[in-house]
Amino acid sequence: MPLSIGVIPPPPPPPAPQIDVVRANWVAPDGTAWELMGPHEQFGWLTTPGIAGWGAAPITIVTDPLARGGVEVRHIRTEPRRITWPLNVYGATHTQFLARYRNLMRAFTQTSRFRRPGVLTVRRPTGQARSIEGYYEDGFGGEGGENAWHANPVLTLFCPDGYWRDTVVERVTRAYGSETATPYLDPYITVSSSQVLGQTTITNSGDVDTWPVWTITGPTTAVTATSNTLDASWTITFNLDAGETITVDTGSVRPTIRGPAGENLSGALDWPDAVLWPLVPGANDVGLLMEGAGEGSVIELAFYRRYETA
Repeated sequence: MPLSIGVIPPPPPPPAPQIDVVRANWVAPDGTAWELMGPHEQFGWLTTPGIAGWGAAPITIVTDPLARGGVEVRHIRTEPRRITWPLNVYGATHTQFLARYRNLMRAFTQTSRFRRPGVLTVRRPTGQARSIEGYYEDGFGGEGGENAWHANPVLTLFCPDGYWRDTVVERVTRAYGSETATPYLDPYITVSSSQVLGQTTITNSGDVDTWPVWTITGPTTAVTATSNTLDASWTITFNLDAGETITVDTGSVRPTIRGPAGENLSGALDWPDAVLWPLVPGANDVGLLMEGAGEGSVIELAFYRRYETA
């Protein structure tokens, strides 16, 4: 009697390899973008294991010795960071390898020629992306036995700001709102306050302080921005016509205040009491006051949330 033999199913296919877990690219000072994590078949280079320096920002703890022994922490300062980024560059021929290697090298070393940083961006599979500015410091010196058909440069990027930041700017806008006259006052003149905008809450969901850029659009004669959270404020007194703007950049290395024609308005601040305050992590209780405001008066804050890690 013949035996009944069932059909043996084929083994399940192997799991698909997990790709694109992390993506990273470098935007050089000239604006060109260079993918660092593939697909390497298209570009001829890839990032190898060994990335370092993209964790928490380095710090220095400044202390004063105590007579009784031990020390007192006087200040904690965030330091610049160095990121180590290992690459493998290859080619099917010497000519192909050399073209790839030289193009990639120029994309990084031009930070010295332009005296401007490039931007390293890391993208997670969730869609989250964080960037940091950096200068090429080392790595393309060449190792023994390389530079014929392949090379393994280990780049060092010097990042003046130890923190990462969002790739998309956050904007908060507060505009003048005219008041409507109440009927019982008619036909008498209605007077509305010229000091407007009031209190608002601005949330910084990053890990650390962030320094906003303020854009003030007239008309206004004076603007006061107060952080009730930090008990700090600044006031600019300047006659700004409708449509004219003042820009207060608190985040640059040297904070700047520019008027409608690009003139320096730092003297218009209420020194020595003025404090160009940051937005701390979490909710910030902010008061905004525009004197002489009218239709078209606007205050806008623009800032990047900043983070400890990539």
